[in-house]
Amino acid sequence: MPLEAALTALALAVALWLRPWRLLYSAPALPGRERTLSPLLTPLLATLVFLPWMWALPTLHAMPLQLQWSGACMVVLMLGWPLAIPVLALVGVIAWLVSPAMDWPQALGAMAWQGVTPATLALILGALVRRFLGPHLFVYVLGRAFLGTVLCLFASGALSQWSGHQLPGVGSELSLVARWLMAWGDAFVTGMLTAIFVAFKPQWLATWSDPLYLGHPK
Repeated sequence: MPLEAALTALALAVALWLRPWRLLYSAPALPGRERTLSPLLTPLLATLVFLPWMWALPTLHAMPLQLQWSGACMVVLMLGWPLAIPVLALVGVIAWLVSPAMDWPQALGAMAWQGVTPATLALILGALVRRFLGPHLFVYVLGRAFLGTVLCLFASGALSQWSGHQLPGVGSELSLVARWLMAWGDAFVTGMLTAIFVAFKPQWLATWSDPLYLGHPK
């Protein structure tokens, strides 16, 4: 628990220092006009409505394999890392409140290993992908959203297991296999939603830019 608390607190401190609430307002179209609410408010509210239930799911039902869902990489793509971190921390708090069977150490573990760690790994991987592969549409969707999610979630799951968090009902020799398979499920959804948003709702992706990835003029 001290490790999870330290990771979450450090990430929150850095994210809040970057003043992520500025992303919730759009720049005025003309000088003298008031700022308007950002389109990112929609995916932010959707995250707070749906994701807590996915995090609380293992404590809300009894199954041989307790499936874990993260969604952190998708949240980073939609909101950007500075805004995603406090939102994911709030998701953990809401999951703790809606699930009577989830205690605070479990909620803190979810914040650290399903939220903060994969989100931070997604930020680092995204920077490396842009640096070495360039800003291309298919690299963004397949590299960052799909394969990047697999790698980040599996790495986070492996770190979680190394710190002592075992999957209920799964032997230690099969835990990494289970985490690998669950990472693919998360990645399929993240890649699919990212492709849909790029096509129809690019304003819901803080990490997307038409001029950068498509070469369109501003």
